[in-house]
Formats: sequence, C-alpha cells, structure tokens
Amino acid sequence: MRYKEFHQEVKMWVFEEIVEGRNLTELINEKHENVKYLPGFTIPENVKAFSDLSEVVRDATVLVFCIPHQFVPKTCDQLKGKINPKAKAISLVKGFETDEKGIRPISHAISESLNISVCSLSGANIANEIAEEHFSETTIGYNYLAEGELFKKLFETKYFRVGIINDVVGVELCGALKNVIAIGAGFVDGLKLGENAKAAIIRIGFLEMKQFMKKFYGGIKDETFFESCGIADVIATCYGGRNRKVAESFVTTGKSFDQLEEELLHGQKLQGTLTVKEIHRVLSNKGINDEFKLFTTIYRIAFEGLPPKSIVENID
Repeated sequence: MRYKEFHQEVKMWVFEEIVEGRNLTELINEKHENVKYLPGFTIPENVKAFSDLSEVVRDATVLVFCIPHQFVPKTCDQLKGKINPKAKAISLVKGFETDEKGIRPISHAISESLNISVCSLSGANIANEIAEEHFSETTIGYNYLAEGELFKKLFETKYFRVGIINDVVGVELCGALKNVIAIGAGFVDGLKLGENAKAAIIRIGFLEMKQFMKKFYGGIKDETFFESCGIADVIATCYGGRNRKVAESFVTTGKSFDQLEEELLHGQKLQGTLTVKEIHRVLSNKGINDEFKLFTTIYRIAFEGLPPKSIVENID
C-alpha cells in the first residue's frame, strides 16, 4: 500500500450478466479479468467484483462513479440511505442531464441526490492504453482542495499523471462534450476528407465546446480547457475513441448508430450520441441552434438524414 489512509480491498459493483454461461462477477473474481469489457488485462487481486450495490458501498468513505450517465439517477436512488455520511465521491461519468432550463452536471445530480461532496475526473484516457500502463494524464476537478489532493493520491501512478483544478463542472463537461466533437471527426474520417479537414473540425468543435459551457455555467475557468480534460482529451478522442470509430462506420456502412453500437461495442454504451441529442434539445429550447452550427450539423447528420458531407459545408 502506498498510502495508509486507503483500505487494501477495493469493492467494485458490476451489473450482473451471463457471459460464457456464467455470472460476470464470478469470472472477474476467478480470472481477475473482465472477460467481456476489458479482455486480456489483469485486474489486481485486491479488486473484488460484487453484483450487490449495497454490499459495495457499505462502510465505504470513498465512492467512484464510473457508469453510463443515463444510469446515474437509478443508481443514486438505490444508494439513498445506504452510504456512510462521511463518504466522498468522484465522478468519472461522461455526460449530463438536461431539462427545459439547460444542463445539469452529473456531479450535481449525485451530490444533490445523496447529499455528499463530489469531485470529477476526466482526461485523455483511452482505457486500453491505461491498462497497458502507457503514460497518460488526467484532470481532477475539486471544490475543496483537500478532496482534490485525496483523489490525486488515489489515482496517480508512475504512468498515470494527475493534475487537479478547482473546477468540478468544467472538468466533467469537457469530458461529455468532447464526444460530440469526436463524432464530427469520425464523419470526416468516413468521408476520407483528410487531416486538414479533421483539424478544422477539432478546432471549431473545441471553440463551440467552450462557448456552450460558458453560456450555461458561470465560474468555469479558462485554464481548464488546456488541462488534460480539455484540448488533450478532445485530440485523443478524435483519433482513438469509440465515438470516432462508430461515426466513421456510420458514414461508410449507412447503418444507424443504434445498430453500430450493438455490432461494434459488444455491450458498451456510446455516450456521444446521447450527448448530441441532449445538446440539441437544450439549443432548440433556447432557440440558439444557429450559434452552434457544428453541434447542430452533427445532430442533423446523425438523426435527421442530413448528408455526412454537410459536416464541412454547413459551418462558417
């Protein structure tokens, strides 16, 4: 153990599935490998998989949320009244909730539902590369410095560098919106328009990401966009992420995103398409679609049948 304040055993909640005729939790605990979602990589023996969420959080004072954002409300409902009142949480969730007023960050949803303090983590963190222990960076957003420093200790290793910044919402919204830009980059790749066009989409998308975040939330720091959670994550996701990959196939195969998600991701969820829909809902409610031409064009290509080549024709 590197730090005495952390317990040796790590309990991991796993949504139970049948894989190879057996429960996924049993396979993880026996083989020390997530044979469905991260095959070929060893999970440390001190990490134990459980299907019972109550068992995982019992007595825990550090909670790590890493689930598709559409499952957060139901998960929080199951946790109410079951967590330690001294617990602190960190969200690795990529996404946000929306209503007629705008967007609601997942950190706020968790904090308000469970009455606990929540940090956020996001960065240029493609899972397979981290599992292979290749060098990478990430960013933790905090409201209280002591909590940022605690989670930095928890996550940082010799190959996984952690930066911290007093901007929980900025960090997590960067993590959600970068997936939308990556879909646009995937369209460019599918059309074989080249690296110049892709760089342009990344630049314009980055500006719209910043504009969107600043429009709906005050207090987001300019420097957040130049942390790993910002420009670095945009670049990594536009070249190596699943959203880019599926968007490219959307162009080359003509299949829907739902069909491609099932065929290519094998049970994993494509967060970018949900975020595209949520952004479009917010922009439409506010009547400001024209202020975000790239985001609007990506939505129309994905869900309204607009030709993919419009990705470079409908933006100024």
